[in-house]
Amino acid sequence: MEPLDLLVPENSALQPVDPALAKVKRVAHAAPLLVITIAAVVAAVMWSPWMWLGVLACGLYFAYIYWLIGRRVRAHRYLEGDNDFIVASGRWWRSVTIVPYGRIQFIDIDEGPLLRLFGLATLKLNTASASSDAAVHGLPREEALALRARLSQRAHDRMAGL
Repeated sequence: MEPLDLLVPENSALQPVDPALAKVKRVAHAAPLLVITIAAVVAAVMWSPWMWLGVLACGLYFAYIYWLIGRRVRAHRYLEGDNDFIVASGRWWRSVTIVPYGRIQFIDIDEGPLLRLFGLATLKLNTASASSDAAVHGLPREEALALRARLSQRAHDRMAGL
């Protein structure tokens, strides 16, 4: 596979994350926006009808974020290669991170309350370099555990040759 092929968000060789990640991110973004919207409604009712523009702005912002999150989640993908692990993300600013198995030091699995509610987890690869860490958000919990086991074994096997 050519490196430039990895920059195509819908590359079929790359595994997509669980679409439920979009729900998690939408809920996380909606909560503070709801508080701001309520404050704007109260201000519009109590002080000035012009404050309804703030409510409209909140609604437009929510619609934009709702749309954007869906696109971002669909573009977040990963691939277990023969010698390295690849994480690709982004639509407008595309990013591809390639981590050789022999450079992986440890692998974390994180589950916040929202991720846990939806049965998802985040897998984080940690290397000696602070800038080369990669994360795959929105994996089903069982898949994240299985992937961590496979990656740990590959990292152990490849590290022996270093």
